[in-house]
Amino acid sequence: MSLDEIRAPSARADSPLAAAVMAGRWIRSAAVDDERGRRWEANPDPRGASAVTPEPWSLYSGAAGIVLFFLELAAATGHEAYLEDARAGARRLAATWREQQDLTLYHGLTGVMVALMEAGWALGDDGFEAEAAAIADRIVSRGAESGDGVRWSGEPAQRGEGGIILGLLRAAAHLGRPAYEAAAVEAGRRIARLPVPGHRFGDCADLPLDAVTPGFLAGTSGTAFLLARLYGVTGEPLFLGAARSGAAFVREVSAVTGGCAVVPHHVPQARDLHYLGFCSGSAGVARMFYELYRVAGDPGDLEWAQRLARGIVTSGAPGRRSEGYWNVACQCCGTAGLIELFVGLWAATGDGSHLDYARVLAADLMGRATGDEREGYRWYQAYRRLRPGEVTADTGYMVGAAGIGAALLHLDAAAQAEHPRRVILLPDNPFPAIPLPHVA
Repeated sequence: MSLDEIRAPSARADSPLAAAVMAGRWIRSAAVDDERGRRWEANPDPRGASAVTPEPWSLYSGAAGIVLFFLELAAATGHEAYLEDARAGARRLAATWREQQDLTLYHGLTGVMVALMEAGWALGDDGFEAEAAAIADRIVSRGAESGDGVRWSGEPAQRGEGGIILGLLRAAAHLGRPAYEAAAVEAGRRIARLPVPGHRFGDCADLPLDAVTPGFLAGTSGTAFLLARLYGVTGEPLFLGAARSGAAFVREVSAVTGGCAVVPHHVPQARDLHYLGFCSGSAGVARMFYELYRVAGDPGDLEWAQRLARGIVTSGAPGRRSEGYWNVACQCCGTAGLIELFVGLWAATGDGSHLDYARVLAADLMGRATGDEREGYRWYQAYRRLRPGEVTADTGYMVGAAGIGAALLHLDAAAQAEHPRRVILLPDNPFPAIPLPHVA
């Protein structure tokens, strides 16, 4: 619940765009400049620390994600000052990426690469794209050093190799470098040969040793998404068969009631714990089924994405706080991630009920914001479900105001049929980059 309940509702932002501008104002207050550029404090609020381990460069909670948000805010408002925010952040990423060792999408260099590619394109700065290419070169060379084909770790899910491969596919298309795609495909073939791809036993914090996770960031759905994407790129039956294997596992463990479905957080111990968010719940799993539909055309996969969406609606969110949808607002496991799903489904299908529900979610988010026109908006949340008393407000993309603001900007773009604009979607988002149904 917001810590600012006494503020009059009339003082709150009256549109998703206005709320995103307020988010940008608060994030700006966290800027720290030095001779190499700009970073942002994870939590400038003197009342508490960040919800996550400091990663000043990362897509998840650091500068890479905030750069993407400011690029989108500039596109939505037309204000070039936001481009300067993004430029300062990208300059520091370009100057410091060689100090980082993590290669992953959300916590490492793959996410930095994505941010620099987008910054280079939006700002017309070839230097940022050159640094992105240098990162891709390092990632490919590190993968080839294993001596076992192209691989970077033993983790096939999105939080590991899956995210790296998706980033290389994005880089190959953006930078016109076929070698990046070749490395991604080679690494993907090894993953496709794993049994029931995408889940690891006993490799998630706080889970039993024999737990199996069907979710997105650390489970079967994310790896099946990757394999479906590789099928779309190559047309190789190996990838489609492996993706179908993962999807079949997810369907088998899901709970289906009528036209609705929900996914357990892990099995066999937590079949009745159903997260709704992106990282481990319905919003992420639905992406996998939609990607399968997008590349293979089976209407049954689209129906499963719709079932998962209906499961979210019938759960009572956002008004009802369940065990799998607690006091959390962010992209990773909260309301912002749900907005991304429903805006995407609307853009993919033209079903107006999805956009209507996204507006309900956005109204809830805007009502929970803390702050005013002077200081901007932040969102207090209990990021960790098992620590409900640990309430913080963060600036980052997956965990804080930048990602919440981005989701609100994507909803705003969906309402601008007369002025369609491209939004920045991460490599694991399968929905249209211009959020308008084809019928529009």
